[in-house]
Amino acid sequence: MVWLLRRAGVAEVDAVLDACFVKAWSIRDPESNKVGLSDPDARVGRNGRGYDLGYKLHTSVEPKRILPLACLMAPANQNEKRHASTLVERTRSVLGRVDARLRCLIGDSQISSSRVRNLVDCSVIPYTSSQRGDGLRVDRMFRSHGPEALAVEYRKRPAVEALFAYLRNHFGFDVVKVRGLLDVSVYALLSVLCIVLNGEAAESLGRPDKALSPTFFNT
Repeated sequence: MVWLLRRAGVAEVDAVLDACFVKAWSIRDPESNKVGLSDPDARVGRNGRGYDLGYKLHTSVEPKRILPLACLMAPANQNEKRHASTLVERTRSVLGRVDARLRCLIGDSQISSSRVRNLVDCSVIPYTSSQRGDGLRVDRMFRSHGPEALAVEYRKRPAVEALFAYLRNHFGFDVVKVRGLLDVSVYALLSVLCIVLNGEAAESLGRPDKALSPTFFNT
């Protein structure tokens, strides 16, 4: 990712934060319904509108190139706010290697808190219905309400969803068939590394449109 950022010659970078649910390869422990039977590191957490047993891959993504900047794996019951500071710190570390700065932090209402907003000078994070604030809000139909400038920046958020879709479609992220936080983390990091290397290969060949197409290099 450093090579791609250096090649682009960027001075400022936006980062979109979100988490992808990774279902555990295990059933729930009948003696403790919140943990896995064959994977005791897995925890029950929210997966869409319901709950499931697994992990969450917390990720920051550069939206223009859909380039993963930093990531970490955690049990699914841990709140996204808990890992926001670490993600921002790791993102800044990567950007610092190419003398770039983090311009704006973009995320959904799951990370809405004053602590997260204060991590950067510019943040575009919708307030929840229970929070007071004059900033951006997003309704149940995913329509943005608030300052137009913030709404425009928030339109970059789907980039991280695109990355998660590639992980599911090409790297089996619906169910990762390894067990334990360490092994699941290694699998996730190797998958993200494949995406980065794919992007570097596409840029080197003058085909940036294939940066997120692993099948292009298999034919």
